[in-house]
Amino acid sequence: MGMLEGKVAIITGAGRGLGREEALAMAREGCNLVINDLGASFDGTGAESKVADQVAEECKKLGVKAVGNYDSVTDFNKAKAMIDQAVSEFGKLDIVVNNAGILRDRMIFNMTEAEFDAVIAVHLKGTFNMTRHAAEYFRKVGKDDPKLKNFGRIINTASDAGLLGNVGQANYGAAKAGIAAFTLIVSEELKKYATVNCVVPMARTRLTVDATPQTAGIMQKKDSSGFDVFDPAHFAPLIVYLASDDARRVNGEVFRAAGDKVWVYRGWHSVNRIDNNGKPFTPQELAERVKSDLLKGLPQKDTIQGVASEVLGLM
Repeated sequence: MGMLEGKVAIITGAGRGLGREEALAMAREGCNLVINDLGASFDGTGAESKVADQVAEECKKLGVKAVGNYDSVTDFNKAKAMIDQAVSEFGKLDIVVNNAGILRDRMIFNMTEAEFDAVIAVHLKGTFNMTRHAAEYFRKVGKDDPKLKNFGRIINTASDAGLLGNVGQANYGAAKAGIAAFTLIVSEELKKYATVNCVVPMARTRLTVDATPQTAGIMQKKDSSGFDVFDPAHFAPLIVYLASDDARRVNGEVFRAAGDKVWVYRGWHSVNRIDNNGKPFTPQELAERVKSDLLKGLPQKDTIQGVASEVLGLM
């Protein structure tokens, strides 16, 4: 019997890459699935329904029920319809994995309003739309049957581009950092009915290869033993675990996973302080003490390149 036997999940952006691997891993553990994918290119343009249908067929061959959905997560009402589709098709909903995403990279001095808005809409608003309607459903079901306790699972997808920063991705990074903060807040609001966690993949996908050529070379590398650390299939087990009953007490956490490694984050926290003996600082005093005292000896910031080197065993 699988870890997700008889459960029902929606995975957005599940037609390719990480979403597809997550769907297949969940199907192997007995989960019935709504496979959502617009079938667009990595920048969000175009649409092709067969992308979702093909993954649904792959899942069916693993012995579960699966249906395709081709709507955009940016539409508030269509997100609600996705929740309704799962309940109508399978009788209930247990899990939502918010994975859909696009990229429109640009340096900030060249970025257009449309490029910013489109990325925020898919990642941040899309995560809100799906979570909002799933939360309403989980709360209603949980109140109707208190014995279920926190039966629901919401898993959001962030990125080191937001948590550590990455040049050329102000729109994407802002959305991903927002998703991490959104997760922390919503996990407290929903804890009676559902767990809400966030994951940060470091894996080879269209967004890390086709859309960002500067990382393509790294993503193709293997470690010294020949292990393909950035294979997206290695990330999927974390999703299965967080979606399972075994993770019922894991809530409001942010995890990164790559290859054979899993990290847990802690967000913004104070690392140093200066005092002024009961008096407000003057600008002149700050000019003297910020560099010399406040910023002196701080731990080095993590970087995406540093994490990638760690995964490859180069550090």
